[in-house]
Amino acid sequence: MPPKIDPYKSPGMKLITLLFRFLYTDQPQALIDLARHLDCSKQTVMRHMDYLERALDVEIETSYVGRRKYYRMKHRRYKPQGAAVTANELAVLEMCSAFTRHLIGKKLFDEAAKALGKTWVALPEGERISTSHFADFIPGTIDYTPYYRIIRTLIQAMDQSKICEITYQSIMGDGSKTFFIKPYKLFSHKDTLYLHAGWAKYPGGKYIEPDFDPLLPVHRIQLLELTERNFILPENYDFEKAFNNSFGVIKDRSFPVEIEFNGWAARFIQERTWSPDQKIIKRRDGSIRLKFSASSEPELSSWVLSFKSEARVIKPKWLVDEIKAEVGAIKSLYDQS
Repeated sequence: MPPKIDPYKSPGMKLITLLFRFLYTDQPQALIDLARHLDCSKQTVMRHMDYLERALDVEIETSYVGRRKYYRMKHRRYKPQGAAVTANELAVLEMCSAFTRHLIGKKLFDEAAKALGKTWVALPEGERISTSHFADFIPGTIDYTPYYRIIRTLIQAMDQSKICEITYQSIMGDGSKTFFIKPYKLFSHKDTLYLHAGWAKYPGGKYIEPDFDPLLPVHRIQLLELTERNFILPENYDFEKAFNNSFGVIKDRSFPVEIEFNGWAARFIQERTWSPDQKIIKRRDGSIRLKFSASSEPELSSWVLSFKSEARVIKPKWLVDEIKAEVGAIKSLYDQS
């Protein structure tokens, strides 16, 4: 029997998805982002764009930033009137807004709530869904309200491809440092906002190829100002490949790991994805072996220790030795009390 074809991945559905993406935005769309969104090649997207322009009489504007290609729908014969959002779709947006309230801070949350409120009033009374169903749990989180201006400026800088001058306080250092960056992407990880960026040279200075890209927790940025200098996003920049390919937000050299989990920890581990290449081996005694890739030894060590006696590192040996040393240091600390 031939395999079933997923109708949502058919050429027709990709074309419809592409059309609606342009109908609801005035912003240029990068070819590489469209290909990732549709889960297809850039050549396939280019064929769909050609079809939209010639067969549906839609005027497409093409532009380039560096070697990166962008598309924008210039004339929209089928532009929708009003906000074409259903009650269920709006309820999902309300849920997303509530779940991320602590991540974006009060001012940004209020802006989102105001926009959602404008749409709610356009719905008939009988179709409205209560907004009181959703909440967030905030103990241990960071209040990003004081960083409203910094986040807003970062969004503007990314949108306009502007280099920024920032003053940053490292968690390991005593004083702050000022330097220049190219802001690439804002993202969240474990209730913390991070900025992934590229180094930019000081005005008039010589550019030196860095060993790594800056990964900056937003709450440690003390000052941030736009400059008049522009930057070009690297053509091969791919956030998913850079970050979502192994365990750990810190991206050092990746290494293979094998860990044994017992009891409740075994059940907990099986519920989640820790790395795209992970393998879970179930054993007769109820324990499991998790094999996966990691890129950050400090994050991995603290994660393993959080499971206490329910987790044991099998490989690599150097990590086993480091965990043993850490457990010994913790024991010594409590022996002194």
